[in-house]
Formats: sequence, structure tokens, C-alpha cells
Amino acid sequence: MILDLYRSLPVLAAHPQVDPSRIAVMGFSRGGQASLYATLKRFRKLWNPSGIDPAAYIALYPPCITTYIGDTDVTDHPVQIFHGVLDDYVEVAPCRAYVKRLKQTAAQIQLTEYPDAWHAFDYPWLQATPIVAWNAQTTHCVLKEEPLGTIINTATHRPFTYEDDCVGRNPHLAYSANATHATEEAVKALLRRVFRLD
Repeated sequence: MILDLYRSLPVLAAHPQVDPSRIAVMGFSRGGQASLYATLKRFRKLWNPSGIDPAAYIALYPPCITTYIGDTDVTDHPVQIFHGVLDDYVEVAPCRAYVKRLKQTAAQIQLTEYPDAWHAFDYPWLQATPIVAWNAQTTHCVLKEEPLGTIINTATHRPFTYEDDCVGRNPHLAYSANATHATEEAVKALLRRVFRLD
């Protein structure tokens, strides 16, 4: 997904109705993971020959369970993460830990947490009462890239597989009007600032 993201950038930048300085990236869940880790300078150097660095990176409830080599050497542009504290599909705690590490090198990283929000809190066709996403996989693993290009489960010290004990099922989903509205307003404010629309 990160490669798809990078490959889309020169296509967007070449469009006559697109200002290349006003491209932002936004993703949700697994797409949020792609948006978040597309910020890594290492990945951009490897796979983004256009050299385009989006003006902002926005990730809603991304998995932050993997520590990649060089994952604190990121873009200088704003990175915002929005997450629900009740999320048991993609837990917020690993994002807290990642953001804490990132703050040592990245000045424009921000994690916003909503205390009463579950996974997919911005999907209005979901009900406000949590429902089970039957058989959906959720990963409560702690993963690390070690050595280069290999993702290790730190509990087993072996390459991660979806057969590992830390992989669970049947997480919950629920809509939150409050979290959705707050995220929309925060994203609007961010884009007004980075796109210089004020």
C-alpha cells in the first residue's frame, strides 16, 4: 500500500488541477498504517523516486505494532494520528509508544485519543453500540524489523506469522459522532494550515 501511495504522487502532481504543494495523505486502519509509515525517509528513498513529500500525513486508527529500522527518521511535515481508546481491533497503546519515540526527532507529530471511541469510529453506517466483527483478525503482537527486511515477533524471536498466539479474532466496531466531528474539524484545521488557505 505504501508503494501504491508513492506511485500515485507523481500522477497527482502532474494533474493540471492539482497543486503539488497541496497534496496530503490520509488513511484508515491498514490504510492509516500505510499513511503513517510512508513518512519514513528510508522508505521514501527506496520507493518514492518522485521525491514528493506530502504536506501532511493523517492516519486514523493505524496499527503501530511494528518497530522498523530507522522509523524515527521521518518527514518534517505534520503527522497526525486519531485513535479510539476502546479500540480492541487496533490498539492505541503501540501508537502511544511510537509517538513518544517520534517526538524525540519529529516536532510535528500528534496523537489524538478519544476515550469513548472504538475502531472505525468515523463510519456512520455503523451503530453507536459496539458490534463484533466476526472472525476479523486483530494483532496484539509486538513486532520488530530485525534483521533488515524481516519482521520478528518479539515474544517468539521468530518471523511473525498469522498463526502466532498474539493474533486474535472478533474485535469490535462502533460509530462515534463526537469523535468523527472532532476528527473532521482537526483535519480541516490542519489542511487549512499546511495548504495555506487562511
